[in-house]
Amino acid sequence: MRIYLMTDLEGVAGVRNFEEWTGPGKPYYALAQKLLTREVNAAIDGFFAGGTEFVLVEDGHGPGATDITRLDPRVELLRGWADRWPLGLEEGDFDFLACVGQHAMSRTPLSNMAHTQGCSYLELSVNGNAIGEFGQIAMCATELGVRTIFAAGELAFADEAAALVPAIETVWGKRGNKPGRGDECTEEQLAELLVD
Repeated sequence: MRIYLMTDLEGVAGVRNFEEWTGPGKPYYALAQKLLTREVNAAIDGFFAGGTEFVLVEDGHGPGATDITRLDPRVELLRGWADRWPLGLEEGDFDFLACVGQHAMSRTPLSNMAHTQGCSYLELSVNGNAIGEFGQIAMCATELGVRTIFAAGELAFADEAAALVPAIETVWGKRGNKPGRGDECTEEQLAELLVD
């Protein structure tokens, strides 16, 4: 078995907001990288225990978030956005897709840091169905014959993944507590809400 493991940062347990946690120079960025890498390594342990032979970890957080000094040495890491989507996921190279550290798509109530690509997206849809970043990579994987089997992140994301992919295994480590969807706000107001 060969697994393509997409990561992100905002869905990681303990990562609280954009302002302090999600980019270089922010006070808790190093801690966020450490927390993400621990979640990624836990998934990797499970995959290898289940018979996986190869795992490619795609660091899907824009500025990079995987701590390479702590990453399980059995895997390969792909960092940085490739020239084309879907970021190194190739037909015939992988059997399964998994995601760790993922957040819910924009306009999701009770999400800690809901967004799609950035806070300026209100909704991204395909054939009238709203999808987020997870939906995009899962759709690409399906087109390439790669089955999506695992999704870990916040509770709102786990619910999103379960609704989108039948029989997927999900794990959540945190949950949001703001009921609004964000579309009732301006972009500036939404950014303020996501910081709190």
